[in-house]
Amino acid sequence: MAIFFLFKPMNIKKQEFVDVPLFELTSFTLHELNTQGLQTMMRGNKAVRYADRYSVVDIDYTDNSKEYIANMRAKHGLYKDEIIELEDDVVYSREDGLTFETSKVHYNKKTSIAIADADYVSYRDKNIVNGSFVKYNNSLNRVESKNVTAIYQLKAR
Repeated sequence: MAIFFLFKPMNIKKQEFVDVPLFELTSFTLHELNTQGLQTMMRGNKAVRYADRYSVVDIDYTDNSKEYIANMRAKHGLYKDEIIELEDDVVYSREDGLTFETSKVHYNKKTSIAIADADYVSYRDKNIVNGSFVKYNNSLNRVESKNVTAIYQLKAR
């Protein structure tokens, strides 16, 4: 009984952790399959999986779910709710040769729309386009851009 009067119980402070990683991967490849086959593939040097997203270093993401295969690479990527945010040295390329490079891309997997709200350079064969904003729809093969400078090579007969 004397213990309860002489010693006070230890007061433990409660902590709440809001964003705790579930696991971490190194040098990985993730495949998404459905009845038609391989839909997407994501590779990276390191990824941290949270309850609602993946944070990836040296991301290499391929979307095979549309008519043209689209590949995106960057130093950093965030995959959440079928949205891929890419940053630092982003390269978007399509199997038909269309490529653009920029610093940041927002890609919506459901709509196949890639948006770069930053300076970019795009090329296909010898054709080069520079601009300050690009919105590319992979499904409709449609490009919207701002402040465009283009060098277009006409075909010789």
